[in-house]
Amino acid sequence: MAAATLLFPLLGAAPSDARGSDHGLQSAFTSAAARYHVPPSVLLGVSYLQSRWDTHAGAPSVTGGYGPMHLTDARTALAESASHHGDGSEDARGDGARAALHPKVKPPKTSEIPARLRTLPKAAELTGLSRARLRMDPAANVAGGAALLAAAQKELGAPMSSDPADWYGAVARFSGADDTATAAAYANDVYAVLRTGQERRTDAGQLVALAAQPGLSPDTGQLRRAGLRTPEAGETECPPTVSCEWIPAPHEEFGDGDYGNHDLGDRPAAQDIDYIVIHDTEGAWEGVLTMVQDPTYVSWQYTLRSTDGHIAQHVKAKDVAWHAGNWYINSKSIGLEHEGFLARPDAWYTEAMYRSSARLVAYLAKEHDIPLDRQHILGHDTVPGPTASTVRGMHTDPGPYWDWRHYFELLGRPIEPSAGPNGGLVTIRPDYATNRPEYTGCVSAGQACADHGSSAVRLYSGPGESYPLIKDVGLGSEPTKGVNDLASRVSTGQQYAVAGQDGDWTAIWYLGQKAWFRNPQQSPTAVHASGDVVTPKDGLESVPVYGRAYPESAAYPADVPAQAVSALPYTLPAGQRYAVGGQVPGEYYYAVDFDEGSHRVVVGKDLYYEIQFGHRVAFVRAADVNVMASGS
Repeated sequence: MAAATLLFPLLGAAPSDARGSDHGLQSAFTSAAARYHVPPSVLLGVSYLQSRWDTHAGAPSVTGGYGPMHLTDARTALAESASHHGDGSEDARGDGARAALHPKVKPPKTSEIPARLRTLPKAAELTGLSRARLRMDPAANVAGGAALLAAAQKELGAPMSSDPADWYGAVARFSGADDTATAAAYANDVYAVLRTGQERRTDAGQLVALAAQPGLSPDTGQLRRAGLRTPEAGETECPPTVSCEWIPAPHEEFGDGDYGNHDLGDRPAAQDIDYIVIHDTEGAWEGVLTMVQDPTYVSWQYTLRSTDGHIAQHVKAKDVAWHAGNWYINSKSIGLEHEGFLARPDAWYTEAMYRSSARLVAYLAKEHDIPLDRQHILGHDTVPGPTASTVRGMHTDPGPYWDWRHYFELLGRPIEPSAGPNGGLVTIRPDYATNRPEYTGCVSAGQACADHGSSAVRLYSGPGESYPLIKDVGLGSEPTKGVNDLASRVSTGQQYAVAGQDGDWTAIWYLGQKAWFRNPQQSPTAVHASGDVVTPKDGLESVPVYGRAYPESAAYPADVPAQAVSALPYTLPAGQRYAVGGQVPGEYYYAVDFDEGSHRVVVGKDLYYEIQFGHRVAFVRAADVNVMASGS
């Protein structure tokens, strides 16, 4: 009570200061650090890794974390059903040679909420502040984080030093991780932030700065006194800069000769791995892990936890997981599930998870020679339907609230201009925080979603918002502003050929149409680029577009059923150009039995080009198109 009495005067004016003045939040960090004898840089560094100092207007993260310190109070987080792959009509396996797989969602077993999801109640005990205030008042939230760090330092028997190097153990404990590898990876990230420094304006308009300390070398030996378990890395395929554990998905037979939940393979010896697919889980960590260990469910290679960036690997890179809804993409990709929810704008992802994911993707891309661009680092929402009948049922995660621009900065491939105004291409790159298109359907159909930053830009049939939205004929319905409606939407990092300019509006070729988006010169939503594009060969009015690059029928051996080379309900008309992602051979992985001895990789003579056709990527036959430089 004495501590609480001392703290209340400190925070009395903080709510208005933290939201109204330019430096109110910075002052809150300074005050809280002084009150709890925590180095200000440590408090700022931990908060940056949790939230990048954003407040999210008091809304909880995907794991029930609040405020700039991401104090967790996730009493309802674990009640969410992991329904991502069991919802809707998409067949996660996406292979017509086998019966469609629509797994039933089994609600996860409820258990005690782990300590990492109950840090806000502990902060309330330490500060005497109410839980409501810790959720909604940014200054109180910062004070709660400082109190937790100070308590962790005392529990470790470490001095209340002013030297940031002496706080490594407390920072590791703040992560909430119960194992040394995750806690160390988290603490290492915080100290990396301290060494480089940061400065940014938050979502509440606050300017917050952390000065660089390039020579800072923490006492990592403190972690040995933290009382955490040592995890078994097992058979994981992860870089040493992340925390990774092996939680295998079962490759088992069940029922009437059926099996799941992935296929054994021999990649990259038998097939190249060309893509990494970014998903969100639509469920909480514990429930998702239960699902992926069910042989009757589906699978993916990795799951990432939001609170601290911890990674679980389930399927080897050599094997084919069932995750993307398109067998061609599945057989040539690695799938990453991120703990989160598409249609909850303020159910935000932590910086810890973004960084962990970027390190994993950069590692996998280097291992398998995968280009770090949006035609190879796919969202699940950019995977094409394999056939015309599947287009409507394809999934739409991670959705418009995944911060692709920041993600590619973390990958070491920031989205920058690569040409002048005559380059012929544009790369979509809005400012995430200020780009706030209207969406509906996050809570209920037709109801407006919360106003929020977005990676996506809306497309119109003319140079102005009075024109109708661009229509996707494959969806068979009128376009809407629904959060799951991809008909008239482009996303950060995607590249398109320029089709025209009218004042502040730029036209691109999109789904066989001229589509317009607002792109003012003073605040552009795209940057100039150049590269290869395809257009139909001379004399052709249009060419078919495909959702998979399958071989011609003559390429199949007698014991492997030939798969149809079926076009999508789109065409690429003469005179239009589309950005090329690369050339690939026609290829099909035949794997419909549990016995891997019957599996075959069929490679044809037909070649395809991957293109950015609409919101999703697609393929065209090389024999149908000419390739040229975008600026020609």
